[in-house]
Amino acid sequence: MPRRGVIVSVVALFVVTVAVVVTLVAIRANGTDAAEAANAPTSAPAIEPAVTAPSVSTPSSSAATTTTTAASAGVTRSTSAAAPVAASGDAPLAGKIKPGVTRSGVATFYDTDGTGACGYDASPDPLNAAMNVADFEGSQACGAYVQVQAAGGASVTVRITNLCPAPCRVGQLDLNPKAFDHLGARNLGEIPVTWKLVNPPTAKRISLRYKTGSSQYWCGIQVIDHRNPVARLEVRAGGAWKQLQRTDYNYFLSENGAGCGGSVAVTDIYGERLVIDPLPVKPDVVQPTSRQFAQH
Repeated sequence: MPRRGVIVSVVALFVVTVAVVVTLVAIRANGTDAAEAANAPTSAPAIEPAVTAPSVSTPSSSAATTTTTAASAGVTRSTSAAAPVAASGDAPLAGKIKPGVTRSGVATFYDTDGTGACGYDASPDPLNAAMNVADFEGSQACGAYVQVQAAGGASVTVRITNLCPAPCRVGQLDLNPKAFDHLGARNLGEIPVTWKLVNPPTAKRISLRYKTGSSQYWCGIQVIDHRNPVARLEVRAGGAWKQLQRTDYNYFLSENGAGCGGSVAVTDIYGERLVIDPLPVKPDVVQPTSRQFAQH
């Protein structure tokens, strides 16, 4: 064979060999990619964020308990503010005359048997007095017990049964002469004093009296022998309690007859409320009960 032909044959064989090698490499590479693709983990399909419904604000049990406790505490505070406290003399329904408050004034005396603006009957007990207009407060002072003390320390406790009109001054008390004797000589005429509301021991029980002319159509009710000043009076009418208006002559009026002859509720300045069973409408008759206000 000529030399040239041999060279051509060798070159051709080399080219074929290279082509075969390249082909084998390509095939192996493709197989590796396919294997890796087959073995690679498949990505999970994307999950869209869940749509959350708007939350409804519902108090937890602890929050509800807290709210209830707070509300209860509010009621408790309110009740404590309105409830009577004996130690401090707190009296939420008191008028100008308040327990625990010492007033200054003068004491005088006049002839009296315990009758007067409060509408009480004559009494053999001389320890009574008339109150000045400002502190009488439209009959609110009626039946109150006040302890009167002179500068030297002598004292006497009297029951308010009357009004002391002008020229009586604010703070002035006009006493029964025998009550005045406990404080000083009558020839002094007038002496400086201090006085304060008290509620002494008593064996008496509250009595009620219907005013002259009272009937089922109109009535006036008076409270007698109460230890503490009376703040209000209610009658039971039509299944409900009705508060009656107080007059300056110390009766509570039911002008349309509501509650006349029914149950009566009497409340003192400390907030104590006593319910009294029905009493017959007997004008001008003092009818005793079994009830009395507490001593503070």
